[in-house]
Amino acid sequence: MSQAKRSVLFYLVTIAVFGAAIYGIMVKGEALRPGVVDLLPVAETQTPGATAVDAFLHTLDSNMHHPLAVLIIQVLAIIAAARSFAYLFNKLGQPSVLGEIVAGIVLGPSVVGYWFPDVFHFLFPEGSLVNLQFMSQIGLMLFMFVVGMELDLKVLSKRAQDAVVISHASIVIPYALGVGLAYFLYLDFAPPTISFSSFALFMGIAMSITAFPVLARIIQERGLSGTRIGTVAIACAAADDVTAWCILAAVIAIVKAGSAASALFTIGASLAYVLLMIRVVRPFLVRLGDIHKDRETISRPIVALLFLVLFGSAYLTEMIGIHALFGAFLAGAIMPPALNFRKVLINKMEDISLVLLLPLFFVFTGLRTRIGLLDSVDLWLVCGAVVGVAVLGKFGGSALAARFTGNSWKDSLSIGALMNTRGLMELIVLNIGYDLGVLSPKIFVMMVLMALLTTFMTGPALDLIARVFRSEEGTEVDEPRVLTPGWRVLVSFGQPQSGSKLLRLAGQLARRDQGVLNVTALHLSTSEDLNPIERADVERESFEPVKEEAKRLGLPLETVYKVSSDISRDIVQVANSGGYDLMLVGSGKPLLRGTLLGDLLGFTSRALDPSKLIGSLTGQTSLLPADDQLDERVRQFIEGSQCSVGIFLDKGFTTAKEILLPIFAPGDLFLFNYAERFMRNVEAKVTVLDVAGLTAREPSFQAEAARLSNLAPDRLVILDRRVMDKTLLDRHAFLLIGYASWTRLAESRSVWLANVPSTLIVKP
Repeated sequence: MSQAKRSVLFYLVTIAVFGAAIYGIMVKGEALRPGVVDLLPVAETQTPGATAVDAFLHTLDSNMHHPLAVLIIQVLAIIAAARSFAYLFNKLGQPSVLGEIVAGIVLGPSVVGYWFPDVFHFLFPEGSLVNLQFMSQIGLMLFMFVVGMELDLKVLSKRAQDAVVISHASIVIPYALGVGLAYFLYLDFAPPTISFSSFALFMGIAMSITAFPVLARIIQERGLSGTRIGTVAIACAAADDVTAWCILAAVIAIVKAGSAASALFTIGASLAYVLLMIRVVRPFLVRLGDIHKDRETISRPIVALLFLVLFGSAYLTEMIGIHALFGAFLAGAIMPPALNFRKVLINKMEDISLVLLLPLFFVFTGLRTRIGLLDSVDLWLVCGAVVGVAVLGKFGGSALAARFTGNSWKDSLSIGALMNTRGLMELIVLNIGYDLGVLSPKIFVMMVLMALLTTFMTGPALDLIARVFRSEEGTEVDEPRVLTPGWRVLVSFGQPQSGSKLLRLAGQLARRDQGVLNVTALHLSTSEDLNPIERADVERESFEPVKEEAKRLGLPLETVYKVSSDISRDIVQVANSGGYDLMLVGSGKPLLRGTLLGDLLGFTSRALDPSKLIGSLTGQTSLLPADDQLDERVRQFIEGSQCSVGIFLDKGFTTAKEILLPIFAPGDLFLFNYAERFMRNVEAKVTVLDVAGLTAREPSFQAEAARLSNLAPDRLVILDRRVMDKTLLDRHAFLLIGYASWTRLAESRSVWLANVPSTLIVKP
């Protein structure tokens, strides 16, 4: 008996024997207490005489309203809304965090609650917000821990004087304006049980906050990292964050204590806590970081220990009375300075906090933000005054201080625009004030709108400043780029190993007898996937294999690195502005292409794309996914680039020695030039598969074939046949084909596409 049959027999015997044993025990057990009937809680509420269907529906309804089920459906709705709005705002050139904040307001009573009250009450029934609040607080603690780790205090030493002057001016000036504004708002908008000092102190700190994480990502996306203005802005934001959170801790202590005298004990305990963290805990963590700094991962016991530090610090500050978030922030700031240690730790924590838990906070804030409370013109005028004072204090104060420290007006205004970014950090402060009862619902709404507007205006303000000073200052006008002679190739890659192979392919395409090959390697990182602390490390690691390959091949190489919110757009922009002859990119093969789920997801994404839907109705495109191995992003490169584009499909590429060149239409004539390059550089053997018989009847094709034959008659074969089969593909290690022909083959679902070797698809 075979092994397979023995396994089946064992399975059947096991099921039969033990199944019979279970049945026998159940029968004997029922006889222990005869006549006992289960009395389940659900059965008590069922209507007498209800059918089985009614009972099932009743149970289903009860299960849907179970607290766990409610929490799960809330998390599903929140994540879906947060990611959708983040994607939309990214397309508008805004930070994704701004879209997530708007998603929270949309899900709240201001939009969904107003227009779809039944849906709102189903998603957020009374009493369910407590679970959301506690989960969001855990998410905020993880986030503030990451923010503390992302603070690179070394930048303060480089720009210490400018950073301290600008950051403290950007706190003191808006703080004073906030206190002044509180004087006029106190009687009408402060809760009746709150003193003026508590209200004024919170209004001041709310006007003074800068969102360091959002600012850092804006600087990355705009390519300002490493520039003078970027360094100054990051240093100012770092100093601003530390100072503002210290002031906030003092303000919370005063508000909770009720008077400045009583708050002295709280402040004293806070100072003792800070000394404990810096003098005792930090040296221990530094030694721990030195031990693990060269490791690519951190073991679970170490991660557990760091979580103990995080939540222990948060507990101490909550117990002292200066809020748990300050403890989480300081715990992150004292983490070991070893870059790799922090990077690994951030990667472990950031996804769960940013993707899952932090959107819960945005929605919880949105549930509190009832824009309908501003139901009169006077209230909207007051809201406008709040926004105006916030912009004047933060933008104006930062710009003025930057100008006095020797920066140009353009740089000063740009720093002011960046420091005016409030974002998530503002919402955290506002929620603390709301929870303490310092802010009334109406002033809370106004301040949330202020946070949104000041964050939203950062990008447009920077664009306007750049445009104004470009037209006014002759030195700001971009000089035309002087291009060096030779064949210019742009190699755009994601993974470093892919970049090495693309560089090797570029070297094999270059005609050394016709001038110098100039290669530019381009790598972009998605802004939302990159921490500020990782930027320099990622840039170095991304280009290291490519530089080694260029050195081995003896090729001159330039490198371009950018942090981008729209990778496709930025790659096309670089390709069109560099005077390149060819751009080489990877095929971007979809991970699930060829599976039922992948095809279904592909169909859904195309069906939801308006351009694809219109194209399908007019017959220009198809909604059905074609197995063409090309990602949608690659298609954007092809459609937007003004230079030739080569899409490389890697199937274990080493050298293009045995090349198959199929000719399907007159538009494929240009491929003979690429075949010639391979024949000259790597002495490749080229097989021209003339499917349409063009080399026999078209003079232009005859001339090109004759030219290649004269170059190396023993390395050129022309096949006049109509069929492409697997045997022919197996004999060749490289396929050279035109993009138009490849697209037609993909649309016709040609079966041999699955068997192609390494392939270069060229769009002239």
